[in-house]
Amino acid sequence: MTGTIRTSTPTGAIRTLGANPATAPIMLHPGDAISNRRRTLYIVLLGALTALGPFTIDLYLPAFPVLEADFQTTSAAIQLTLTGTMIGFALGQLVVGPLSDKVGRRVPLIVVTALHVLASIAAAVAPDLLLLGGARVLMGVGAAAGGVVAMAIVRDLFGGRRLVVMLSRLALVSGVAPVVAPLIGSWLLGVMPWRGIFVVLAAYGAIMLLASLFFVPETLPKERRQERGSSTIWQRYRSVFSDRVFIGVLIIGGMTFSGLFSYLSASPFLFQVTHGLNAQQYGWLFAINSVGVVVGVQTASRLASRFGPQWVLAFSTAVLLVSGAAIIVDDLAGLGFWGTVIPLFVFMTACGFSFPCVQVLALDRHGKAAGTAASVLGATNNGVAAIISPVVGLISAGAGITASTMASVMVGCAVIGILALWIIVRPRTVEMLNP
Repeated sequence: MTGTIRTSTPTGAIRTLGANPATAPIMLHPGDAISNRRRTLYIVLLGALTALGPFTIDLYLPAFPVLEADFQTTSAAIQLTLTGTMIGFALGQLVVGPLSDKVGRRVPLIVVTALHVLASIAAAVAPDLLLLGGARVLMGVGAAAGGVVAMAIVRDLFGGRRLVVMLSRLALVSGVAPVVAPLIGSWLLGVMPWRGIFVVLAAYGAIMLLASLFFVPETLPKERRQERGSSTIWQRYRSVFSDRVFIGVLIIGGMTFSGLFSYLSASPFLFQVTHGLNAQQYGWLFAINSVGVVVGVQTASRLASRFGPQWVLAFSTAVLLVSGAAIIVDDLAGLGFWGTVIPLFVFMTACGFSFPCVQVLALDRHGKAAGTAASVLGATNNGVAAIISPVVGLISAGAGITASTMASVMVGCAVIGILALWIIVRPRTVEMLNP
């Protein structure tokens, strides 16, 4: 009788036991044995977990002007609550990633997601800006597990070109969610006070907590953790930081996210105050830009499988520079709203091209420390972005945020990303992924 038991071959491949061992298919990775239906379920669940972080960070962006008025403070002070969330998100990932390599994927995911729910409730009832900022930091920590564990689970299950496809789905979520979140936030702001947005985030976190308890599998069994038992957290960090390509894509990812979040932190004031858009119009602008991210991610996943992710990054980083510079030129030429949003759409599309390629190049090389690699990648993306994105407000302090000040940060990030690609990664030295 043909069974479904799987065993490892001497090379580490997986063979399905059944009729004739000589003809039984060999599966190089555990995920090769997963049915299409279950693979789709994993994509949905892991995508929703990945989206928890971006939604936690960006859902309340349309409420910035309202928060500024309610707390009678400055736009820079309100932006600091965004910075605090991103710092918490970055630090949380640095803890969750290595911990998930040590004790498994599910326990850190469940504990930290529960923290997110409690912190979201605290933010909803915060009486002043200081307590709101503290709650936002804890919300960032609580949202950290979703994206890290999702990427680690995918790396546990898949490799080669299928890894490219699966990570591209998560990159689509992590790239689109920051852009779609303000659209949803603007709609919520139209039907409830700003505190209701944090109630919605608490409910979202609760749903993800239940999904983690009942549907998310443990993909790092005890025997595989014991194999890594002699490897300390510091040794795993040392292994990823000693990889030249990993360091290069880490910088590229951080700069891409910094350019994106410079736009996200500046846009509520640029488009709602300077250009006079209401919350709903502002949300639709984000929706249009999300199309660019979708197009970029889906196109990049196909091109990366054919040409290599490093060459897709060579294209996307150049486009980031050109489109950011175009925003500055158009603004100085007085082309107004359309002179900003058209090259901005191109910039967002280039971000979409970059996201999956950065993830693939970072994780494919570190399967034995997938949680650590994912945590470093996520923490760098959000930590560096948290530091750089407020620069827009500092540059324009007292004069109001303009398209040029926003785009100047984007251009600076693009230049650093290009230098990291050609000096550190060196595309010609990166091997193509195996099937």
